[in-house]
Amino acid sequence: MTFSIIARCHKTGQFGGAISSSSPAVAARCIQAKAGVGVATSQNITDPYLASILLDMTKYDLAPEESISELIKNTDFIEYRQLSVINSDKKPAVFSGKYTLGVHSECVGEHAVGAGNLLKNKDIPIVMVETFEKAVGSLAERLMLALKAGLDAGGEAGPVHSAGLLVVDKLEWPVINLRVDWSETPIEDLYQLWKVYEPQVEDYVVRALDPSSSPSYGVAGDR
Repeated sequence: MTFSIIARCHKTGQFGGAISSSSPAVAARCIQAKAGVGVATSQNITDPYLASILLDMTKYDLAPEESISELIKNTDFIEYRQLSVINSDKKPAVFSGKYTLGVHSECVGEHAVGAGNLLKNKDIPIVMVETFEKAVGSLAERLMLALKAGLDAGGEAGPVHSAGLLVVDKLEWPVINLRVDWSETPIEDLYQLWKVYEPQVEDYVVRALDPSSSPSYGVAGDR
């Protein structure tokens, strides 16, 4: 049903994630991030609130493993959930309940976590994390390369139809929040969308913080 990777960039302090699913609009439900705090996912049979709770606990200095441990002890239906979370400096953490669907697995790296369910094979999260850790470029680029590698390694047992990319930096709002909510080739479409947006990311930050010095908007009628 879903495979994802979340990660931090130890150089920039950014957090982000990339995700894909056979279901529509997966990124709208399953991945959340807060600047200066971390990034979390709630997938499989999704409860979006759980990712929010994980980030709230992380904000108050609980390590990822502690956050998931506390959530497991105090949450109904937790065995239906697959969760992952990363903060700025502690070991990332992941949980797959006993009712996680189909072939499922997870992989915890130094700065990234891969997880998936209803997978073609158990290697998908490992491939994503290894690809991320070997890749160069921005956090968003590395996340997209990892997601593409997960698809190339087998992806889901069936076709995927939606995908998303989310990155937070130093601002309250995400600097990157791109989604393909229904497509026959969502990951390829998302990567093309990212490459269009990539050279404009900083421009939109400047426009928010100081529109008097922002670059041209590049639209009809702009001078």
